[in-house]
Amino acid sequence: MRCNSGKRNQKNIGFISTRLAGCDGVSLEAAKWARILEDNGHQCFYMAGELQKMGQNLLLVKEAYFKHPVIQEIYCECFSSSARKPSITRKIHQMRDKLKKHIYEFIKGFRIDILVVENALTIPLNIPLGLAITEVIAETGIPTIAHHHDFFWERKRFLTNAVWDYLNMAFPPHLPSIQHVVLNSLQDNQLSLRTGISATIIPNVMDFENPPSVDEYSSDVRNSLGLKDDELLILQPTRVVKRKGIEHSIELVKRLGMKAKLVISHASGDEGYEYEKRVREYSSLMGVNTLFISDIIKSYRGKTPDGRKIYTPADIYHHADLVTYPSNFEGFGNAFLEAIYFRKPVVVNNYSVYAIDIKPKGFKVIELDDCVDSRAVKFTRKVLENPVLANQMVNHNYELGKRYYSYSVLRQKLDVLLSNCFGM
Repeated sequence: MRCNSGKRNQKNIGFISTRLAGCDGVSLEAAKWARILEDNGHQCFYMAGELQKMGQNLLLVKEAYFKHPVIQEIYCECFSSSARKPSITRKIHQMRDKLKKHIYEFIKGFRIDILVVENALTIPLNIPLGLAITEVIAETGIPTIAHHHDFFWERKRFLTNAVWDYLNMAFPPHLPSIQHVVLNSLQDNQLSLRTGISATIIPNVMDFENPPSVDEYSSDVRNSLGLKDDELLILQPTRVVKRKGIEHSIELVKRLGMKAKLVISHASGDEGYEYEKRVREYSSLMGVNTLFISDIIKSYRGKTPDGRKIYTPADIYHHADLVTYPSNFEGFGNAFLEAIYFRKPVVVNNYSVYAIDIKPKGFKVIELDDCVDSRAVKFTRKVLENPVLANQMVNHNYELGKRYYSYSVLRQKLDVLLSNCFGM
């Protein structure tokens, strides 16, 4: 297929995902990739079940969204037992056929030269979509970059299932026109061991070449959240899901013995609301003032239906005194990089990817080892009470972020992937 530009090296790049909207890691990283690719002269197009962008370069396909009613029904049936009903098999293939037509429409309508599939061939939230993408790639041989964030074998909830045949076929598929990208070395090892697929490691990145700036809009954040002048804003910049270990943040705030509010910026998401109930109960039990503010945190500024200001995650980061990130598992750690980028001291649990890929770079953090011990409490209090020490830590971390996790690193990696497809 030819792109519709007179420039020989410009390509039409088609992003496909179940969702490309909001503040989740997949959407955020996809936007960074698109920005780099467009800066390099390419044109980006988007197909997903939920889209935030506006314009002519979009194809909204409701069945691609993992919360579509039929997709939800398929998901619940497939991951609740080890036997699959024939009726569910029929629904899977009906939805697959419908989605295939939309993908062909997307490729032909926008004259796509290369697909970038964001996590839709990785985590099986929408099985028909993964099957549809796989079949289209197999039928066309279109060059594809499969950007993997969360493999199904990394999540306990996917291990009891009735779709091993589909998981082995499409999550991810082993096809010659696909280049696979993972976030960390552990994923690279497991992907190779389990499937024989080799991958390129591209970590999450931030625009470290351009430091963040604060403006007047976010100046009232603390007041909007009801913080007093002598209260600390301790930010938990994650979704409310079990693997985020939010109990550790609550315990830390309690044991600090300092006036503070714990602010949780994101919602519960696709893993249910039982854990949020647990976090609320634990906060009450521990006597920690915990704010759940996902209703006023979006990827854009604006107003809620009842007239309250909507802030971006960046607006909140600027006013945080400390960032807590006590996850027990992460594909990489976008919130860790954000804390580094906004020059905030950060509490990090020693999760596997951090221990193997990030920690050896030399970042200075307050480290937990799966529990909040007296050493971590003492060190956290010291950092909060000593601005000179905190500044030394965050400035040191920023320089390391710029060296290892900047846009320039991503630009070099993407250039190689495109060169593999089209030559120099």
